[in-house]
Parts: sequence; structure tokens; C-alpha cells
Amino acid sequence: MKTTSNTVLVTGGAGFIGSHVANELLILGYKVVVLDDLSGGFKENVPEKAVFIEGSITDFNLLADLFKQYQFDYVFHLAAYAAEGLSHFIKRFNYTNNVIGSVNLINEAVKNNVKCFVFTSSIAVYGENQVPLREDLVPAPEDSYGIAKYAVELDLKESHQMFGLNYIIFRPHNVYGENQNLGDKYRNVVGIFMNNIMKKIPLVVFGDGEQTRAFSYISDVAPIIAKSIQDPSCYGETFNIGADEPFTVNQLAQTVIKAMGTDAKISYVEARNEVKHAYSDHAKIKKFFGTHPYVGLKEGVTRMAAWAKKAGSRQSKEFKDIEIYKNLPPAWVTKKS
Repeated sequence: MKTTSNTVLVTGGAGFIGSHVANELLILGYKVVVLDDLSGGFKENVPEKAVFIEGSITDFNLLADLFKQYQFDYVFHLAAYAAEGLSHFIKRFNYTNNVIGSVNLINEAVKNNVKCFVFTSSIAVYGENQVPLREDLVPAPEDSYGIAKYAVELDLKESHQMFGLNYIIFRPHNVYGENQNLGDKYRNVVGIFMNNIMKKIPLVVFGDGEQTRAFSYISDVAPIIAKSIQDPSCYGETFNIGADEPFTVNQLAQTVIKAMGTDAKISYVEARNEVKHAYSDHAKIKKFFGTHPYVGLKEGVTRMAAWAKKAGSRQSKEFKDIEIYKNLPPAWVTKKS
């Protein structure tokens, strides 16, 4: 039996961006159900007023039961293993979680007449494209993660044409802030740097550190994603979302070191296969949602550093199911099982 006319499913709601989106939806007055397998998130991240269900989007029987029980009006799909560089070496895991899991959700959304499916994609879909990256560019992903995200984007468009499923696609980039998993050494460079500093080990930079990214503070991303379903003109649209100003990884490292208030060494290791320059144009999202003062890198990193010091360091977990060891960056090489 439907409990409210505004029930929302948030997948990945125990993770970083997902927990913030879930909280913003609660503020807007929605009933929120969080589904998360806790593989990269933490139960304490789930907002207190949300219903929490531990489970995976790869479990299609569980999804069918949940859609039947809660009769979701909207789906916010943020569950993913978002390690672009590592995705080359965990293809089966990547596509199972990031494509098949997403398709399971799309199937249930279609069958249960969900009003809108909001998908958090990534600028990884663009690949080595001209910068700043614009939504009208033809995607050309260069890693398995980007390929997976673009495949889901295409399936959503097909599902709208075939079944009338409304969707909104967001392509965020390099988002950081409170609730980020500090113990994941394969993704989220700001968190990795802070965790290393607290563990008193060098900051690891791949290559020369001159790669450029526009690091995006969470409060500039989550509220827009959450409120997007309230504007039907957004349905069927794809938006870049995040900060405008790019910085090098070297600049980021120095900003983090200063914010953490301590000296730290930087260890430069062999470059990995990644896009050198990736930052987006945001003219389209500003047209739909208006402009607002963005949190600058220094301010955002300072806020996150204060939280990280309270949260404390986390032990980095090794990814145990590497599928391909050929050309695996030496910094990620562990003893084969």
C-alpha cells in the first residue's frame, strides 16, 4: 500500500553524493527510501529520517519486492563503483554493478510507472574531448567506467522512446566534501590526500601532477540534483554539474596540505592511463536552475578538512577482485589471490 504520494528511492544513499541527495530530498518533504549494499558507503551516512535497506541493485528480485512495497514515484540512481582508473582492470565487476544493476532499476521503473528516473552519470563519458566539455559533444569514453555510464544514458533514452519513462541525466565531476569515503585509495583524490596526511604517509600523485580537473564541492551539486524532479522542463535533459574553475592535481595537493595544517610529502609515481584535462561547461544547467555563488576550492577543502579531522583516518582497503593485472599501475599492485 502506498504510504505517500511522494516516495523516492535513492540508490547509493549510504555513499557520498547519495547521502547528501537523500538529505536534500527529505528537506524538500519527500519520503526517502535508501538502498545501499555498504560496499563503499557507511550506514551512519544515511539520513536519520530515511528508511534504510541494505541490498544491491544487482539483486533484481529484491528490487521487484521494493518497488511493489513502496510504489516509488521517483528514482535517484547514484549507486556505482566510480573508480575510473581501476575500471580498466575490473571490467566484469564494473559492468555488472554499473550497467546490469542500472538496467535492473530501469526495468522496475518502467514496470511500475515511475514518474522520473534521475541518473548520476559522469563526465567520464566524454573521454579526451575538447574542453570545456559541453553536453552537445559526442561522448567518446576511454575507460570502462565511462563506457558503462554512457551505456546507461543510452538505455534511458531508449526506455523513454519505447516506454515513456521520463529521465534526467547529471554528469558531475570530481565532487568532494563531507561523507566521502576516506579509505578508498582508488577514487576521490581529495579524500585520499586527507587520509594519507592523517596516516602520516606521502600524498601519491600519478605522473607529473599537471592533470587538470574542476573540483566540485558537494553543496554545489546535491541540492540541484534533488530538486530537479520538480521542474518537468528538465525531463529528458542531460546536464553537466559542478565547479567551473580547473586546477592541477599539484595545486590541489598544496591546497589540501595547507587546509590540514601540516607538512606532507608528495610521492610522484608512474602515470596511469587517464584523461589529462577534464572540466565542464555549465551554461546549460545555469539556464535551467539559475546561478549561485559556488564554493571555491580553498573554502570547500577547508570545510572538508575540518570534517575529516573529526572523522579520523580510515584504513585503505585493497580491491581484492582485480581481473586483469597487465599494465596495472604499480601503486595499485598487491599480492595476487
